[in-house]
Amino acid sequence: MSANLEAKKQVVEDIKAKISEAKSVVLVDYKGLTVAEDTQLRNEFRKANVQYKVLKNTLVRKAFNDLGVTSFDADLNGTTAVAFGLDETGASKVIIDNAKKFSDKLKAKSAYVNGEYVDKKGVEALAAIPSREVLYATLAGTLQSLIGGLAVALNRVAEKMGE
Repeated sequence: MSANLEAKKQVVEDIKAKISEAKSVVLVDYKGLTVAEDTQLRNEFRKANVQYKVLKNTLVRKAFNDLGVTSFDADLNGTTAVAFGLDETGASKVIIDNAKKFSDKLKAKSAYVNGEYVDKKGVEALAAIPSREVLYATLAGTLQSLIGGLAVALNRVAEKMGE
């Protein structure tokens, strides 16, 4: 076998590993982005702990197909980058938020979230979901408030019993 074919097989294996490890994989159309915009976008992905790569459509298609997923065949055309997220919403948020900044030069094509195909509208819906950290902080604040209220109520009961 040629060295080029072996290199491509290794890239496919690497893509398969990234897909398997990620909670979300978002396909992105980035046509028309300037170098400065792309650099800014990559920085946003890094902050969100999302790995962003420009990969060959054929190799990504092969990786998905090897994993038994054929839903993305139609989406893997034209300019495509792939965002691998460690959570379900992070990659989608970065893409949707930056699509507004870059005058719609950046568009989500589709996503693979927890083993399921998600279309463009689904990616937009995912971006609207608060992150786990925000949800945990909200829950912690709510619980703290409830516990504080309970403590005040119990203190009042104890004071009345002491009278």
